[in-house]
Order: sequence, then structure tokens, then C-alpha cells
Amino acid sequence: MKRAIVARVAGLACAVLTLGPAVSPAAASAVDRPRFGDVQRALSALAGTDEVVGALGELYVDGRRVGRGSAGSRLLDGKGGTVPSSARYRIGSQTKLMVATVVMQLVEEGRLGVDDKLADVLPETAEQDLVELADEITVRQLIDHTSGVPNYFASGKIDPFDFTTYVKPADLVKLARGVAREQEPGEKASYSNTNYILLGMIVERLTGHTLADELDRRLFTPLGMRRTYLPTKPSEGIKGPHNHGYHPDEQGELHDVDRINASHLWAAGGVVSTAEEVSDFHRAYARGKLLPPGLQEAIEGPKSGGPPDGERLCGGTVNLREVVGGAPGFYTPTYVSADGRLQYAVSVTLTLQSETVRPMVNKAAEAVLCPGR
Repeated sequence: MKRAIVARVAGLACAVLTLGPAVSPAAASAVDRPRFGDVQRALSALAGTDEVVGALGELYVDGRRVGRGSAGSRLLDGKGGTVPSSARYRIGSQTKLMVATVVMQLVEEGRLGVDDKLADVLPETAEQDLVELADEITVRQLIDHTSGVPNYFASGKIDPFDFTTYVKPADLVKLARGVAREQEPGEKASYSNTNYILLGMIVERLTGHTLADELDRRLFTPLGMRRTYLPTKPSEGIKGPHNHGYHPDEQGELHDVDRINASHLWAAGGVVSTAEEVSDFHRAYARGKLLPPGLQEAIEGPKSGGPPDGERLCGGTVNLREVVGGAPGFYTPTYVSADGRLQYAVSVTLTLQSETVRPMVNKAAEAVLCPGR
């Protein structure tokens, strides 16, 4: 999650993605498959680059899978074989939208207000001086990254190669307290993982349950996401066959970071899922099945937060929602149509920082979403 990529709305577009009237699942394959490129071919080309170890992805229209692919290898240097496209992977900052959804469900239940002050809902943030200006920061500002709370990764004290030391959420917040604030609450959107650590702490305080249990009870179980979970133990890995990511140390030597410390990610980016199940979540969210419109708008908030928009897919003619996540060793985008009909979920394991691979992944996505362009 160091310099991680935030879930956001971006103008990703492609004329051929105008799907027309909804069709039955039985008819979806015949109607929509010719409009897309070959997922396997696109991912094979992506996995042919030196930066990518493995890549998998699945394309869904109206809940029906219309394309899938898996390329590269499970381990570095072509070792370990190829995992199926149904394999689990870390979804990174896509976790944030799930956490925000749970928070807004608590708002809908009257247990929290979007304009409640952080110091009121988490008194320890003020009493223990964990967060500067805790009496001014609101829940809404945590959600839309306008709180001004610094990113705990900016402290330089998170070791990507420490796979065993458990770090409490409150201690992550303490790390951020040592980083200078750059803005006042509400001034602008400035991405910080600490916002979502605080939101996870709020969920646990209000419910009396772990965040992992609340995500499962409110989202994963109702949506049938049986293979999705939030790891919490430091060395808790991904269950079942999956691709491994790698990260260079200061000398440039690559290390397997598959067992990335789960406590470093938690509410900011720790969920493990599959292409099918993360698509199920985004479909339900986009179609308004998880929250009423007003609370969904509160989540989406200002659209200027997070990293630069970067490249636009397919010329920018149709809006897709792009939700992405990255951390040492992996990069995971999901492209979702505004009406929730289309989802293209991708996971890429890497040998470098996740941000630098984005243009390559976008190119591969264009080969699927707007072939021939």
C-alpha cells in the first residue's frame, strides 16, 4: 500500500461498451461476447513483459462470465505453473469501498452520522493524541480523503519485508501522527490509507465485532462471496493456489512478498477475493443493492482525490468506474460500467512498484474492452 492507488471514479471509456438493453443471462454470451477482445490473449501479452510474473482476469456481463484468462507463472522465472483465472488474490485498495459501504450501512441504521466528529466516535484519537484535529475531522472527510490525516506509510517505518510483526491499527495511526499535516480538514482530497484504518476502528467500536466479521456478515455472506475474506494475522497468506509477487530491496534484489504483512494493510487494503466475487460486489454496489443513493453519493464524494487519472481507456467516450489497488508485489484493477452490467477484474503480480505497471495493464484492458482501437 506504499503510495497505493485509491478507489475512485475515472472517465474510462469505449464506444463498444454501450451494451444496450439488459438481456437475460442465457442470451448475454451471444449478444455481448463479439464486442470484446480475447482476455487470454491480452493477458498473455501482458505476462510476456519482464515486469509481470503472472496475470489473471475475468470479464462479466449481466453476471455471466464472457471471458477469462490466466498467463505467466505462479512463481518467478516461469516456475510453479499457471494458476486458474478463478484463483484468489489480494484486491488492495478495493477493500476501501467495502469498508466505506459497511460504514454507510451503520449510518443508515442510525448508529453513526457522516458529519460526526472523529473525536466523538473514537475518543481515544483525541484523548491519546493519536490524530491531530480529531475534534474537527468528520466521518465524511475520512471516507473521501479530505481529512488531511497523513498516510502512515509516509512515516517510512513500515518494512515491506517484515512478515511477522503484528501492528495494531492504533499503532498505524500513531505512525501517521509523526508525519506533518499538509492541509486542514475539508480543504482538498489527499489520499491517505490512515483514513480507512480509522474507519475500520470505528466499525469495530460501534459493532463490538471485528472488521473481518462485519465485512463477512454484511457483504460477503449476503452476496455469496464464500471465497472472500479479510486476513488479520501478520503472516496469514492467500488460501489455495495463487500467484506470488516480488519486491526489490534497497540493493535491487527481488524478494517474494507473497506473505505480505496483513496487519500493515487491514482496512486500507487487506481483502482477499477472486475475479468472480469482486465482480459480484461491484455489480451489487453499482446497482444500488447495498446502499440507498444518498449514502452512496457520500462515499463517492469529491472526484479529485487520489493519484492522477493517468491514461484514459478507449478514447474516453463512455464512463466506467475504475477501482484499483496496489502494494508491493501486486496491482489489481476492476473496471465497472456505471449501470453495473459490466465488470472486468484483473490481478497482476509484479517484480517492481505497482504504480509503474499501470500503463501496461491499461493497454491490456483496452485490448479486451475496445479491441481494434
